[in-house]
Amino acid sequence: MNRRAFVSSLVAGGAALVAAEAERDKLAAGAAGAAAALAEHKLARIQARRLLDRFPRFVGRNAKGNPTGTGAAYQVRTLTTDKGARGWGMSWVPDDQVAKFLGARVSDLFDPAHGTCEEALNLLDLPLHDLAGNILGKPVYALLGAKGPTQVPVYSGAIYLDDLEPPDKPRGIAGVLASCQQDYDAGYRAFKLKIGRGLKWMPGKPGIQRDIEVTRAVRAKFPDCKVLVDANDGYTPDDFLGYLSAVADCDLFWIEEPFPEKRDDLLKLREHMAKVGCKALIAEGEGRTERADKPWKYGGYTPRHIETLYALAKEKLVDVFLLDLGIVGFSRWRAIMPELVQAGVQASPHTWVWSPRPYYAAHLAAGLGNVVIVEGIPARAADVDYSAYKFARNGDLLIPPAPGFGLTLL
Repeated sequence: MNRRAFVSSLVAGGAALVAAEAERDKLAAGAAGAAAALAEHKLARIQARRLLDRFPRFVGRNAKGNPTGTGAAYQVRTLTTDKGARGWGMSWVPDDQVAKFLGARVSDLFDPAHGTCEEALNLLDLPLHDLAGNILGKPVYALLGAKGPTQVPVYSGAIYLDDLEPPDKPRGIAGVLASCQQDYDAGYRAFKLKIGRGLKWMPGKPGIQRDIEVTRAVRAKFPDCKVLVDANDGYTPDDFLGYLSAVADCDLFWIEEPFPEKRDDLLKLREHMAKVGCKALIAEGEGRTERADKPWKYGGYTPRHIETLYALAKEKLVDVFLLDLGIVGFSRWRAIMPELVQAGVQASPHTWVWSPRPYYAAHLAAGLGNVVIVEGIPARAADVDYSAYKFARNGDLLIPPAPGFGLTLL
């Protein structure tokens, strides 16, 4: 390198260093300003409220469980400060567990750089994110770092075994197609089909054949849509390979929990996928057979469950972690997402069954990045205004720049 080039490289390197330091100073100043703004507010009221979601149709059963039905109830809490700022979100715990936070400064409960403090994390995590966003005039995804796009892929997670409903007069495959059409008309361009009929609801071989027919029928009617399948661990490994051979030309987007996750079985699946030309993602990790003794970095999942998932990901046997949004805890996703990125695995937090949860997950996607697609729920509560959110023409969810989560409690 000649002297001129050497000097130029020093100048360029110095400029980059100065720019990086300036960006760090800017971020530090912004964090300090946000903390100061939150410190001006104290919690004056914490109010619980019960909401009821309604689906646009009766939602049937999956491979193992009974029908979801027409809707689901849940509890939310509204936080109001002494200056009149409000935020709300899902919060399941009894009133006596949150009363101790009355009079607390918001800055003592919520750090814009890290999220909700440990004491309040399992109690008021979501309401505090919404409140902080409203105080600071920022959407939650901006509080998380705005590392992902605000146009987020989303699928309908409400396509269950609707061919088997109603039990006294089953509609057959036409029932599944009607459910897909209803969600297509609402804006979705991706459907997750429940399969595994042969485990419990139909004899084995006829159940597998129905799974095949449903998958092929949905692919034929909706050629412009993504098709995902979820067996809820309802298959044996060998039977699932047979199913996959029969739908290999259906261009599946992902395969979710085909059977209990075991290394050798997933290796056989991966090898068979290569043989039949299936390029679907393998998604695992939602279900748990045991609970953590106490919440840790991965919330209520046990270290053994998490270690198993990472071991499978290391061998490229799992592509997507489906860890549940609530079991992990919203704030904890900030800490674990970099670990998923480092492991080369994507996320899609499980959201079923309450309508606010897909919007929470969408903010994680836009805030942290590395979310391949969000599980959508085509349900609505009469007391919530969802209108700030829109579907793009391709079915992606457009996340509004509104403060907080962008959902208004009426």
